[in-house]
Amino acid sequence: MLSNLDLIREFVQNSIQKKEVLLSNPSLTAQTVYKTNQLTLKAEGVIATVQLSNPLSEFWISPKSSHWELINQALAEYSYLLKGKVDSRGFYQYQYCEAPKGYEMHCTKSVLLWRAWWKYRKYTLRPGIPLELLIRTRESWYPIRDLIISDGLLYIKTLGSEIALDSDDLVTWLSKINVSSQN
Repeated sequence: MLSNLDLIREFVQNSIQKKEVLLSNPSLTAQTVYKTNQLTLKAEGVIATVQLSNPLSEFWISPKSSHWELINQALAEYSYLLKGKVDSRGFYQYQYCEAPKGYEMHCTKSVLLWRAWWKYRKYTLRPGIPLELLIRTRESWYPIRDLIISDGLLYIKTLGSEIALDSDDLVTWLSKINVSSQN
């Protein structure tokens, strides 16, 4: 039997390939209805949709779903990012965005970025611009220069700006692959 994450990954992969789906486990169902792949949570109803007839695979995800983080994780694995547009149902739009070569994409709560920062912060002490962690803002990737937690907010300093996030906010970020082997 597929775990929730594995079922979501299958849903995403089939949808990207414009294939119809019919998958189920005790809590989730993925199926095709009228040329639309839908992911349904038995307790919440439809939580994700993709129009198969659309030339670009765009995912529409309910932020109120209890599986929001799992869906974000699976979409990030396939380089799909939250675009910030909301439809009439309150679903958020996700579009393909290729990660730069040599990086792994993550979409997590900001507190997990903070944990990663502690692992990579030694690289910020070197001369030059630290490229081990990048964050998506203003439709581009920016190196993270510093992270500070104050009054329950995470302040992320990039080149030219500062982003304030709550610890539960979702953030899309990149980590360099095999940083430890490049010392």
